[in-house]
Amino acid sequence: MYKNFYGLQKNPFEITPDPSFLFATKRHNEALATLYYGVRRRKGFVVLTGEVGTGKTLLIRSLLQLLKLSNVNYAYVFNSRLGPMEFLQYIAGDFRLPVSGKTKSELLLELSRFVISRFQEGLTTVLVVDEAHHLATEVLEEIRLLTNLETAQEKLLQILLVGQPELDEKLDSIDLRQLKQRIGLRSQLQPLELEETYGYIRKRMQVAGSANPDEVFPMETVLEIHRHSGGIPRLINTLCENGLVHGYARQSRQLTPPIIEEIARDFRMNVVKSEQLGDFNGAQPSKEVEAAARSLLDLYATLRKAQSSGEELRGVIGEIGKNEPYI
Repeated sequence: MYKNFYGLQKNPFEITPDPSFLFATKRHNEALATLYYGVRRRKGFVVLTGEVGTGKTLLIRSLLQLLKLSNVNYAYVFNSRLGPMEFLQYIAGDFRLPVSGKTKSELLLELSRFVISRFQEGLTTVLVVDEAHHLATEVLEEIRLLTNLETAQEKLLQILLVGQPELDEKLDSIDLRQLKQRIGLRSQLQPLELEETYGYIRKRMQVAGSANPDEVFPMETVLEIHRHSGGIPRLINTLCENGLVHGYARQSRQLTPPIIEEIARDFRMNVVKSEQLGDFNGAQPSKEVEAAARSLLDLYATLRKAQSSGEELRGVIGEIGKNEPYI
């Protein structure tokens, strides 16, 4: 609808995990390198955690795209609300093994033969479990037992567990201490910082075909997006996508902070449940919070002054584009 108006070839802020839109921050690059190294060096268990919407699934899709080029066969579990037997049937089926009428012991034998035969051919086999924080303790224990497939030097089945911070809490439980001790590598994704939010929006607009992303999303608008999204990529996408729709409806080439404020209000992004506030409810802000607020206000004032005097906004925050991290 708005693509021609803004000079775009495709929608830049879809919430589906398209690897072509990956904006690899330093933390994303480190996480991707950790996952890739864990698989290629046969480290066994690798864990990736991150808050909702920080781009875990997109990172995994990017990893799988890389692994396709290097003789790696993988089973990808995206629905983790399965019982132990259902879980084994699912991964066996994803490896294209016969599962109909098989008992648990027969499934395990099929999986063992498959993994061993691939290892003997010099090939790598990977099990990727997304939304792993939903896994029952019994299923996690089954996964641990699968890692008993090993030689004296390395694991035959590489397992990636990907989930929200609740996965870390679950792995800290006494019942899963054996699994926790077998984790070879861990990584964590964090929300984007302000400069990263600017680079994220700019990168997506460029991939979609925009010749001048800064004209559509000026810095004061990026500040508003970052404030309401908290640097969560999924929320950034929601604000930007709806911003483009609102801008098109108003025939506005430039999106303004009031447009983002209106969208954030419609999506109730400023609503925080009282139980989430905990002990902070009614408390006085800390010195760190006050200092951060003052710094943000100073930055905003500087940006407004730069805009009114005709200075280039990008010069205020530095040339992000030329140093943009890549895979």
